[in-house]
Amino acid sequence: MRQTPIQPSTERLMPARKTTGDAKPLKPRAPEVLTRRALNRALLARQMLLRRHALTAEEAIGRLGGMQSQAPNPPYIGLWSRLEGFRADALAGLMYERKVVRIALMRATIHLVTARDCLAWRPLLQPVIERGMRSSHGKRLGGADPAALAAVGRELVKEAPRTWEELADALGPRFPGADPAALAQAVRAWVPLVQVPPRGIWGEPGAARHTTTDVWLGRPLDADPSVDELVMRYLAAFGPVTVRDVQTWSGLTRLREVLDRLRPRLATFRDEGGAELFDLPDAPRPDADTPAPVRFLPEWDNMLLSHADRARIVADEHRASVFTINGQILGTILVDGFVTGTWKITRHRSAATLVITPFALLPSAKKTALEEEGARLLDWAAPEESEGAVRFLSG
Repeated sequence: MRQTPIQPSTERLMPARKTTGDAKPLKPRAPEVLTRRALNRALLARQMLLRRHALTAEEAIGRLGGMQSQAPNPPYIGLWSRLEGFRADALAGLMYERKVVRIALMRATIHLVTARDCLAWRPLLQPVIERGMRSSHGKRLGGADPAALAAVGRELVKEAPRTWEELADALGPRFPGADPAALAQAVRAWVPLVQVPPRGIWGEPGAARHTTTDVWLGRPLDADPSVDELVMRYLAAFGPVTVRDVQTWSGLTRLREVLDRLRPRLATFRDEGGAELFDLPDAPRPDADTPAPVRFLPEWDNMLLSHADRARIVADEHRASVFTINGQILGTILVDGFVTGTWKITRHRSAATLVITPFALLPSAKKTALEEEGARLLDWAAPEESEGAVRFLSG
């Protein structure tokens, strides 16, 4: 039974303590200032990059707040760098078992998330996905009625998972005057679509085919999702952060009111520029001098995409070397916790080479550590190659 809150008594039970005229009110305690290195170590801890963890791939994906998955293979590399004994077939199995899915979510980009997060987050991020579609394709829809287009598109992908091209070919004749490709993208915005295997399976090529979340997962989207919970999950994976950071990660706007509502449950800090930072009180915030091992991050890793101020992980002068002019985000190396170069695997006949391009000269001990870690990555990612080597282009 709901209890009526106890109201404070208006009766004074004790006389008020007298104060002298010299007494001064206590000043509020100034928030702790977190340096860039402190924010870096907190981020590494949340993203499981200070040590490898003994978690399942499903547990890790949930703890990471999902993984950017513009291309199929990067999440595999990301999990290899974070988990003890990770195997590619463990993630592939989760996809076939429908426990994790690939779907457009944060920033309207493809993410690998747990089924639970897919159903909870997709309705919250609907404005982001729709805004992105209208910006890119809205003028080419030819006045197509959104409800009618969504209904037709939903039935088409329920009949069978379809590629964008197949969906566009089926929609075009039904909505004359519109660009068929734009129609397919509008369906993606108005209907929650997941990509089905073999897309996203390591070593298995295949075009991206789509069906609805309810068909694939057998459950509807959450009817009453919580934006507060979404923000708390982000803090757990990427904090401490500013309001702008949360909005950059999610694509949502007007989140200041959400964080103000959550403020009694949060810890607050300041960065070196004076911006207010929010975090979970009990989340890990290691000492700024905590050692950080060398690590290889894959293309599109969310470590580089989830803050408005990315200086906690990559210096401004290096961003152009990582975020390319054609929209790609390269694989990167972490040395002492910060991005200090890029990497890629090249193949020629039966040989695979992991090529590392540092931004500056590296100490010999760090080069040795990168060479050893790179050799382990190469053995994992290209075990079928008869020869393999790690090569530095410079540094």
